[in-house]
Amino acid sequence: MAEKKWLVFYTKSRWERKVEKYLKQFGFEPYLPVHKVLRQWSDRKKKIETPLFNSYIFVYEYEHRIQDVLKIPGISWNIRHNGKPAVLRVSELEMIKRFIASGLFLDTTSVGDLDPGDRVKVIDGPLRGAVGYYSGPYSEEKFYVILETIDQALRVSIDKRLLEKVE
Repeated sequence: MAEKKWLVFYTKSRWERKVEKYLKQFGFEPYLPVHKVLRQWSDRKKKIETPLFNSYIFVYEYEHRIQDVLKIPGISWNIRHNGKPAVLRVSELEMIKRFIASGLFLDTTSVGDLDPGDRVKVIDGPLRGAVGYYSGPYSEEKFYVILETIDQALRVSIDKRLLEKVE
């Protein structure tokens, strides 16, 4: 028997919150990861909540219901990986939640924009055990965790002393 999975959908630009609301109204179970960022206007700075992945939303649903999800206003298409609907694995979902809960500054980038570096593991702190890639000069400590099924990467500022190289 088929089981529900975290399917990945692409939304219209800046429609993530509206789509999340519509999905809930129509009885679907969406997950929209958000984080706080500091935005600067000409007269002030303010912390606002913004989607972690621009134009991405996750829906816990059966694959045979993808067409029903695509009827929701603001959903553009279903993300595909290797010719099949992209599925966010539970381990990846938990990693996203851990990154958000860490309270550290997060940034996202497309995997295609990364220069692969050393594979590393976090040895201490709220992200202990997370595995990803280290990249950047010594003055810029960045830790990447690549989510291959959705062609996205999380990037977090982390002290390189908390990283150990993984062979």
